[in-house]
Amino acid sequence: MLLQGKKLLITGVLTPQSLAYGIAEHALAQGAEILLTGFGRAKSLTERSAKRLKPGLEVLELDVTNPEHFTALTASLRQRWDRLDGVLHSIAYAPEDALGGNFLNTPWESVQTAFRISTFSLKELAVACLPLMTQGGSIVTLDFDNRVAWPIYDWMGVCKAALESTVRYLARDLGPQGIRVNALAAGPLATIAAKGIPGFKALEQGWGTQAPLGWSAKNSHDLVARTACAMLSDWLPSTTGEMIHVDGGYHAIGAPPVAPEADEAPAQPASKPAAE
Repeated sequence: MLLQGKKLLITGVLTPQSLAYGIAEHALAQGAEILLTGFGRAKSLTERSAKRLKPGLEVLELDVTNPEHFTALTASLRQRWDRLDGVLHSIAYAPEDALGGNFLNTPWESVQTAFRISTFSLKELAVACLPLMTQGGSIVTLDFDNRVAWPIYDWMGVCKAALESTVRYLARDLGPQGIRVNALAAGPLATIAAKGIPGFKALEQGWGTQAPLGWSAKNSHDLVARTACAMLSDWLPSTTGEMIHVDGGYHAIGAPPVAPEADEAPAQPASKPAAE
């Protein structure tokens, strides 16, 4: 199996609709041992999902805004495992006033919160897990390609662009230790997190029109989860600092296909030159 014997830490599992849940489910099916993280009131949701995934599956406490939690995470991992082979970073959040067309009015406090949770946490998580990744491994973060500006994403888009840059710098610094760091850029998916993004429905509806392979926000979770498991496995040994797209090909197409007008006259062939 693809992940036989691998020990993986998976963040971001809330409900079975979470993308991280699907990745955890596939990782278990592919032979991995996993641990989850959760915190605060939402931890009860993670614990409930953990029971559905596998009886006895542990959930470690991790609030990425609390530096002490990262120190405790390293200690907790050491108590349970002798090594760590892979990490899934599935953590993002932006206050309401940082999204939905409010870009020019968003206060620094909201931007700071979004950046710390959505971007800086990847570096902190990598550092916390590094002492156990003694045999190399893979760190994968979930992304939404932000090389361009989106109508509704605002400061979360800025945070995701910074996340992509963080991936490259971590790849630079951790590569000599055999640790690969990559981003998985998925198309829009129907998750709890997506419901908090104003205008998400409009983005979702237009995606399948432009993606040459098509796209379904409700039915593409499995495609993304399988790709994440491949990235966490040993099958991409020389891939690092990359953004892997699972979006139906949307990112490669400049605009949706345009059908010709019904009454548009066909182009006339050029007239032949007169004989000399």
